[in-house]
Amino acid sequence: MVERDFLKPGLTARLAFGLYRALMSQIHRVRVLAAVIFMLFGWGLSTQTCVAETATLEQRVSQLEAAAKSASPINSGDNAWVLVSAALVLMMTAPGLILFYGGLVRSKNVLATMMHSMVLMAVVSALWMVFGYSMAFGEGNSFFGSPSQFFLLNGVGNAPNADYAATIPHSTFMLFQLMFAIITPALISGAIAERIKFSSYLLFTVLWVTFVYFPLCHMVWGKGGLFNWALGGKIPVLDFAGGTVVHVSSGVSALVAATVLGKRTGYPREPMVPHNVVLSLIGTGLLWVGWFGFNAGSALNAGGLASSAFAATHFSAVGAALSWAAMEWLLKGKPSVLGIASGMVAGLATITPASGFVTIPVAFCIGLCSGAACYLAVTKLKNVFGYDDSLDVFGVHGVGSTIGLLLLGFSANPSVNSAIATTFKNGETVVSLAGGLAQFKNQLIGVLFTAALGAIGTFVILKIVSATTGLRVSAEDEHSGLDLTQHGESAYND
Repeated sequence: MVERDFLKPGLTARLAFGLYRALMSQIHRVRVLAAVIFMLFGWGLSTQTCVAETATLEQRVSQLEAAAKSASPINSGDNAWVLVSAALVLMMTAPGLILFYGGLVRSKNVLATMMHSMVLMAVVSALWMVFGYSMAFGEGNSFFGSPSQFFLLNGVGNAPNADYAATIPHSTFMLFQLMFAIITPALISGAIAERIKFSSYLLFTVLWVTFVYFPLCHMVWGKGGLFNWALGGKIPVLDFAGGTVVHVSSGVSALVAATVLGKRTGYPREPMVPHNVVLSLIGTGLLWVGWFGFNAGSALNAGGLASSAFAATHFSAVGAALSWAAMEWLLKGKPSVLGIASGMVAGLATITPASGFVTIPVAFCIGLCSGAACYLAVTKLKNVFGYDDSLDVFGVHGVGSTIGLLLLGFSANPSVNSAIATTFKNGETVVSLAGGLAQFKNQLIGVLFTAALGAIGTFVILKIVSATTGLRVSAEDEHSGLDLTQHGESAYND
């Protein structure tokens, strides 16, 4: 009976339906459990990923901070440009000045005149290494740096000196400044060519760079120097690349030296024409190219200021060459080749202090002024006073850079070099050094002080040298020529 009831269709259907519901209920539970497990597992993975990503971000920030701390402040582009500029400035001495001066003297004095520039590459470099750099750029007082701070270049290595140039090695800055120290006394040699003893010239140079150039360099460019507008000076004199330090100092010193030594035998009665103008023209070209390193390199980086100084240098030389040639053409009837070369050098010397502070049109106008003024100084002023500046160092470098420094007082432009409007402080007050009467007065003080230091220092040093070794060669030696009598050689052996 039971078996029959069980096998009835209605009972069988209900039983099957019950089993189906039970089975589906279990499957649903399994699905729900699986879904929950999957969700929990997925949440765990995502949490781990977020944690991993967070850790990676923190690690990256830490790595960046560590890299920033360990990164070298040296900019390879800046360093390359200043090293190239140092080489260009050295090229101005050898072969530039050597050829320029060598071609202007008589053939019997060619080697002696060239030697005056060449020997300084060794003599001044040795002094610079021992104590010169330290006197110029070491910390001291308003007039000179401590000779012991960088004695034998101790402490002058690959790390930058942020006071002077933050993106190049200290050693690169030192080398660049050395090349200025070499060429400055070499310029003086042009005024006393063909009559000074070689031994006396060496002694004079050692004393002059020690007591005139090194202190003046510190006063204008050294930290705490009297005229340093950017590093704590008291009187802000703008001098971008050496108007006071190089050209006014050497030009005035050359005039004093020429006067103390006296005229060459036979001057001005006998003609003393250049023996080889071609050499001088080659030297002029080398000086012009080297001057780009002289002025644009003084930006101490490869940025826009270097480009501006480069352009100002070029167009000042252009203006001076044109005005010198025009003056010569007007007054003598013919423009000479040597005249236009002299105008080029005058324009380069004149723009040196202003090259990093003036616009290109102003630089061109400064060149125009200097070409005419230097021509008159060489041809008229020299004749009026009768001094024998053999190669016109005073008329070109002394007069030219004085003009550049004074015109800069009225034309310094913050749009070219913004630092002149925001750097110098009088107490706590920022004072703009833009062109005007106030800055002209500062420039005039710088020129007068430099001229006085150069003149007095040179006169005293020459008197010391005269008392110890004498100054001039004998009349017989001068007649024979300094090549043979001072060096036992002859430039031309046919």
